[in-house]
Amino acid sequence: MVCFVGRRLASAISVVAMTLIATFTLFFVAPTDPAGAICGERRCTQQRYQEIQANLHLDRPKVQQFLEYSAGIIVGRTFETSGTTQRCTVPCLGFSFKNDRPVTEMLRSRLPVTMSLVAGYAVLVLTIGVAIGTIAARRHATISDRLLMAGTLVVGSIPYYVLALMTALYLTIVYPILPRSGYTPLTENPVQWMAGLLAPWLVLGIYGCASYARFARGSMIEVLGEDFIRTARAKGLPNRVVTYKHALRAGLIPIITIFGLDLAGSLTGAIFTERVFDLPGLGNLVLESQNNYDLPLIMGTVLLGSVILVAMNFLVDIVYGLIDPRIRST
Repeated sequence: MVCFVGRRLASAISVVAMTLIATFTLFFVAPTDPAGAICGERRCTQQRYQEIQANLHLDRPKVQQFLEYSAGIIVGRTFETSGTTQRCTVPCLGFSFKNDRPVTEMLRSRLPVTMSLVAGYAVLVLTIGVAIGTIAARRHATISDRLLMAGTLVVGSIPYYVLALMTALYLTIVYPILPRSGYTPLTENPVQWMAGLLAPWLVLGIYGCASYARFARGSMIEVLGEDFIRTARAKGLPNRVVTYKHALRAGLIPIITIFGLDLAGSLTGAIFTERVFDLPGLGNLVLESQNNYDLPLIMGTVLLGSVILVAMNFLVDIVYGLIDPRIRST
């Protein structure tokens, strides 16, 4: 198991390193002008332009810029802005001169909002979604199975933006059945934290459960037809034990793959949900950085997204190895 984890970790680190090189090349080696974008077309003097280039270290060779950026992720960096020196702590992902703050600090302040949003979504899809799919698989080709799958198809056929907008408009504003969405830190007030995220949780959860129920049903139907399941039933084990102890463990492997990638995508792509429910998370930060053409912030969000995606793939591989020992030899 140790060798298996080591191989996967080395692969994850190499992917992050290649992403860092590609991202830096895209934003700072390609024919772009970060200093001009920050300075603006109006009231941009040559002196101000050169000052921004010096502060961003854009007047140095590209290789030196990359080495300084990479070293800043490990040991931190210092930046000069408006005559003052500001320290960017580890891991330093650059400095946003549009906001006069380190990129890492801005990401750190927004990440708990998105993580809270995705955490509730994960709990709902892994409990309700998988449970619905498992129940449908146990009652395969019955009326219960058809009704459950018909319900998931109806929910899945509704465009997500329609479901989110209608929920935000009618269930929180016109008819205040659900509390208004907003974010309160969990450490300050757990009740308000939960109340402010209830509406987006329900929207994300209901939409996600429809997909995961179909995934779980298909996986469980396939596993329930395997030889080891027939052997377990031949030994006289109760149907509940066969389904939830033996079949579910094997059936979760493809679901874990989908969930790992889906969770990483939700952490980095919850733009629409945060925009509709006015949550100050990473999604809104990405929109703000693009509107302001804040290249250091855009690059920081891209790197954070790639790290999250690679980390989730790494965790999925580890869970694979724990569920199925045969995978450890690959």
